[in-house]
Amino acid sequence: MGFMDKLKSKFKQNKETEEVSEKYKDGMKKTRNTFSSKINDLIARYRSVDEDFFEELEEVLITADVGVMTVMDLIEELKMEVKRRNIKDTREVKDVISEKLVEIYYGDDDQEIEELNLQENDLTVILVVGVNGVGKTTSIGKLANQLKEDGKNVVLAAGDTFRAGAIEQLEVWGERAGVDVIKQSAGSDPAAVIFDGIRAAKSRNADVLICDTAGRLQNKVNLMNELAKVKRVIEREIPGAPHEVLLVLDATTGQNALSQAKTFSEATNVTGIVLTKLDGTAKGGIVLAIRNELNIPVKFVGLGEKVEDLQKFDANAFVYGLFADLMDTEQ
Repeated sequence: MGFMDKLKSKFKQNKETEEVSEKYKDGMKKTRNTFSSKINDLIARYRSVDEDFFEELEEVLITADVGVMTVMDLIEELKMEVKRRNIKDTREVKDVISEKLVEIYYGDDDQEIEELNLQENDLTVILVVGVNGVGKTTSIGKLANQLKEDGKNVVLAAGDTFRAGAIEQLEVWGERAGVDVIKQSAGSDPAAVIFDGIRAAKSRNADVLICDTAGRLQNKVNLMNELAKVKRVIEREIPGAPHEVLLVLDATTGQNALSQAKTFSEATNVTGIVLTKLDGTAKGGIVLAIRNELNIPVKFVGLGEKVEDLQKFDANAFVYGLFADLMDTEQ
């Protein structure tokens, strides 16, 4: 049984896993359309696996924004595996590609890296960072909604005080999800808002406090100083917190998202990525580039507009979404 068959049977096991795989399949349509058709075309044109084949495959992966360094690693691994298994027919390479993409994503880590670091019987503080316009506030709202549905008592802190709109937007999401939002007026000190948020979360016996932050990257130094200050306040009030620093990135910006991730991880210890608008891009390979080049796991992906379309990331489901058409053609 090949790797793609294993993936397929894994997601057809029960209703829940099948729903996850369908969400990824639908949400990754744009990426898959370009990716699958190019791979299929490549396999149709080359009967044997040779240097030219690998060169063209390299190009396909780079155009899907898998990232040059990641592609080089992947091609190297593929060449070794093809040699080891003595694969001559290009059709058999599809299976190896899907297998190696999952392997490259996880590296030496296990699949737990995708889980949120929630504290048992204690307050979990999640700091959410990212530039304006990437869907940060929306992601916080959707995440709050999911945690509430999981039975958690959630409080939000409106730490993006530079945009009055951000505070209002967070309040709307708070109402939707039925969670409290701690805020001050626009222009207030973000660290003071987060401090209030921590006190409120403690007094209300909350399980999770999610803190929004400003995202004006053009004034990088100020923004990064602000983040460092917010982090110090959190650490002082709750030793060991924040338990997660989630960086929100817009998948449609491709390599630009990668450079944003580099900037933020220099300023603060980013523990996970929330990748929005994956359904709106043909360059979904950016997931692999972020993970491989920055060693930061993707924890959530946006696969649509609805609340439930913010999905926990699963590299197996991602690769399934990438190769679904190729699997179907092998029936």
